[in-house]
Amino acid sequence: MKSWATPLATGTFIILAVTGILMFFKVDTGFIGPVHEWLSWALTAGVLLHIAANWKSFTGYFARKPALAIIGTGILVTFIAVFAPIEKESNPRMNIIRAVGSSSLTTVAQVAGQNSETIISKLGSKGITIDKPSMTIREIAAKNSREEKDVLGIIFDQPAK
Repeated sequence: MKSWATPLATGTFIILAVTGILMFFKVDTGFIGPVHEWLSWALTAGVLLHIAANWKSFTGYFARKPALAIIGTGILVTFIAVFAPIEKESNPRMNIIRAVGSSSLTTVAQVAGQNSETIISKLGSKGITIDKPSMTIREIAAKNSREEKDVLGIIFDQPAK
């Protein structure tokens, strides 16, 4: 187990360190987000296997005050990060998307600078059916087993003039 647990932990740590730093600096290219999220599972597995393979050495750390302080600090920071009652600032972009999603197709057409008939035709060409222009984007998406963002992407994806 030692022959691959440590390399697994090390390799995934390198990837997560790089992608985490890029995310900190708001670099959003390629597959940075999904790779960071999914490979955290591999890092967790690698570290747990590494600890299991080196159990005797690991338990020895609990007899040393500096090691206990570092491990304890890690646990404390984790609890604070997960359970601290901090109010998040509202994200205006998400508020706009929620508002548009709950708006009727007629209203969204006005915002998009198009008429309802054009949008209905555009959505119809992508296999999305609309019963009436008063349906909300959320209702249209649900009726067609689509995501709201997909419907909005079609509506606002206007060809260059």
